[in-house]
Amino acid sequence: MHMYSHRHFIEIGQLQAGGFQDLLALSRQFRWGSFTRQSLAGKTVVLIFEKPSLRTRVTFEVAVRRLGGWPVLLGEGESRLGGRESISDMARNLSLWVDGIVARVYSHESLTELAKFSSVPIVNGLSDYEHPCQALADIVTLSDMWDTFDGRTLVYAGDWNNVSRSLWKASALAGLEFRAVCPEGFGPNADETVEWSPDVNDVRGADAIYTDAWASMGQEHELDARIPVFAPYQVNEALMARTGKPSLFMHCLPAHRGLEVTDAVIDSDRSLAFQQASNRLHAEMAILTTLLEHNHEAANQEGRAGLLRRPGHFDHHPLAQGKLWV
Repeated sequence: MHMYSHRHFIEIGQLQAGGFQDLLALSRQFRWGSFTRQSLAGKTVVLIFEKPSLRTRVTFEVAVRRLGGWPVLLGEGESRLGGRESISDMARNLSLWVDGIVARVYSHESLTELAKFSSVPIVNGLSDYEHPCQALADIVTLSDMWDTFDGRTLVYAGDWNNVSRSLWKASALAGLEFRAVCPEGFGPNADETVEWSPDVNDVRGADAIYTDAWASMGQEHELDARIPVFAPYQVNEALMARTGKPSLFMHCLPAHRGLEVTDAVIDSDRSLAFQQASNRLHAEMAILTTLLEHNHEAANQEGRAGLLRRPGHFDHHPLAQGKLWV
């Protein structure tokens, strides 16, 4: 299965509609346990976490093990990209030993640098620009609730961030109408063609309301100043009532109860927050299977499949192997 022109999963925008639908279908197969698949048998995946993590850390480690692979979690010191050594050297070294890399990073530029020099597939476990694994899990979750996305509308309320950006792109690929309701100054970038409004009344007609933290990791120092700006966008029972229908609620977690969402909403029978968390595992199993199942060493002359070629690239893998075999 070919999802995109190269073998990294960095941004939702890399996918075509057909590739996204393939990933969605495979995620749902894992979701419903319709088959078992040892697609990572004999393979090793290294997990790099610059940021704290619960769902991403646990689900990726479980996903690798369920698929028959071996996860290697780097320690805190080794996970600091560009710390002990350059990102390019780190990518080249890891490419000699492992079959795939999952990275949860602060800077999206660090992730693209890692992908540039890696000759094995890179999966974006979260960056400051996108969270594509979360978005896939979110669409899987909604596909469990609705037979079709035709005529359905998803509204994101709150701070425009990495999660909302990936969700917007994933919704377009799924055929789901998407719009955002954000405070002035905290909406989409000027070059992002997102339907959005600062008016909280524009949640009307939403079949599902999605929200996230008002201050992402690394922005915690801004929270006190943001609270009065975002208070009208809190997803509470009054805001949910403005949709005019029995809307679903979504949150990527962790939730800051009493800030972006109230207990009454996130704990209601309309909340999908924990189904989304469950589907993170199945979406990641689909991504890993698609990237790594047929990524055999014989697939190219470099000894690693999926090398992102570029002018002046140094063919480090055969050289290192030659030294090892002397």
